[in-house]
Order: sequence, then structure tokens, then C-alpha cells
Amino acid sequence: MQTTFGISVGNTRIQIALITQNEVSEVVYLDHDQTETILSTLSGWRDSLTNKDDCAVVIGSVHAAASHAITSLIKDQLSLDIYDLETDLPIPVGRSLDPETIIGVDRLLNAAAAWDIAKQACVVIDAGTAVTVDFIDGEGVFHGGAIMPGAHMQLKALAEGTDLLEGIEFKVPEGDTFGRSTGSAMLRGVYHGIRGGVWRIIETYALEYGAYPSVLATGGDSDTLFSHDELITRIVPDLAVRGIAVTVKVANTIDDETTS
Repeated sequence: MQTTFGISVGNTRIQIALITQNEVSEVVYLDHDQTETILSTLSGWRDSLTNKDDCAVVIGSVHAAASHAITSLIKDQLSLDIYDLETDLPIPVGRSLDPETIIGVDRLLNAAAAWDIAKQACVVIDAGTAVTVDFIDGEGVFHGGAIMPGAHMQLKALAEGTDLLEGIEFKVPEGDTFGRSTGSAMLRGVYHGIRGGVWRIIETYALEYGAYPSVLATGGDSDTLFSHDELITRIVPDLAVRGIAVTVKVANTIDDETTS
């Protein structure tokens, strides 16, 4: 495949990427209900190609209903070949996990991309619907990690699980150190709780591994949580679709070696 349309379907949002010569050249971020925008974007990208037949869709998903709707529309209206990650194309990252574990495709894509970027032991923080903190060792092997509720999930649970706590939007706390209103106290608890939890988790990884890893952050809340955090080496918003690009690159290399 000379051109790939990569699609990463998360629990809350979707990333679609134009991948040419094994590199991500354009990324669009959408909500689950913006399927028509997905179609129009893919159609526009295909129309811009010189060879419109040499392209395909590679999709990875942690949301079955959303990915089914997307693939059905693409097949019906664009007639593009679709490759499902881990079923049709394996994600090229080593794994040290319990044998029965079913791991989210998004975490594996993040790991493959992080290793391709860092080329050393690293941690990936994905701050979205949930916050995952995953470890990849110095050989590029994914060891899993930790999962906690994301910021919006925590705030929603506080509001729905109590009589007096209000629903508020997540943002960086401002003003006084102390939360002098209920909403301000909730915001500080969630914001600092996630950041402190991530710090502690990474410290345990470093002690176990015997060296301090590079730390990459991604996900919709990564900027809000970590843009001014000295622990973070780099924020990479499009890490999942970069993982698709890595997967396609490895698959193309194997195909070239097989046919030569």
C-alpha cells in the first residue's frame, strides 16, 4: 500500500490519518457521530491521489459499535479495502502479558509508536476516557501497566454519585491553592489526583526496571494535565495513528522481502 487511511477509534473520539510513504502527513480528530465527515475526508484524500486504486483503510478500534458503523459506510460508499488491526495486520510490538489477556488495540498502537520514536525504555500515558500508564522496555516489549478513570469520568461519577456535588467541566485549576468552592475542590482533586497517581506509577516502573524511562503523553486531556509537567518528555497527540503508520511500514517491508 503506497497510501493508507489510518483510523483509530477510541471510546470518545476518532483519529483519521493520511499516511503516505509510511509517514503520517495529516490527522483529523472527530467525534463518533461525525461519520459523514469521515467519509468526506477519506473521499477528498483519495481524490487527491494520482493512483486512486493504490490505497486502503487500516482500522484499529476499542469501540465495536462505532467501528462497525464506520467500516460499513466505507465499504458501501467508498469501496475501499479495509484491514483490521490484530486480525488482518498484527501490531509490531513485543508483549510480556498474561496469556489470557485481551489488550486494547489503542494501547498496542501507542506502544509501537512510542518505541519507534524513543528507541529506548519508555512510558506512554494516554489521558482520555480512561488514563492508561504503560511501560515498554529497552527491547521494545510492551509490559502493560495501569488503568485509572479519566478526568471526565471521575467528575461525572462524583456528580452522579452524590446529592450535593455538581457537574463541572474539566480544566486546569486556577487561582488559590485551596478549593474554596465545591466545584473548585472537585477540579483540584481530579487534576492533582491523576497527575500524582501517574508520577507514583512511573516511579514504581523505574524502580522495577532499574532506570528512568522516557515518558510520552497522548490523549484528549494530555495537554491539560501534562503540558507543564517536567516528568513528560514529549506530548504526541497523534500517537495511535503513528502506530498505524509503523504497522503499515513493517507490513510493507515484509511484503517487499517476500516478493524479492
